[in-house]
Amino acid sequence: MTLQEFSLLLMSIVASVAGQFFLKAGALKLGKVNVDNMLGHILSILFTPELLAGLTCYAFGAIAYILLLTRVKLSIAAPSVALSYVFAVMLGYFLFRETIPVSRVIGLGLIVSGVVLVAWQK
Repeated sequence: MTLQEFSLLLMSIVASVAGQFFLKAGALKLGKVNVDNMLGHILSILFTPELLAGLTCYAFGAIAYILLLTRVKLSIAAPSVALSYVFAVMLGYFLFRETIPVSRVIGLGLIVSGVVLVAWQK
């Protein structure tokens, strides 16, 4: 993977993880959805800055990913963006104080190992 390709991959991952952060922050601001408040919550999505920022980040991530796909095989690009799961769990731990059980740490290790094996080119 060239430096330009790696940069596109990194931009896609960072934008997606930023999108997840903003969506979580906006969701916390909205509160829990139930049958009584569902319509109001759906309408609130349009006016919650964190949710709009999250959707915008996802759009930028998608654009970077599309540009990456013009240069890299799907069989390498798709598994590589799975690293966003690793960073999302870290984000949840450090910013939202979520716990990470050992089984999840093992799963994340498997994701990283899988990405290394898929992206490794001889």
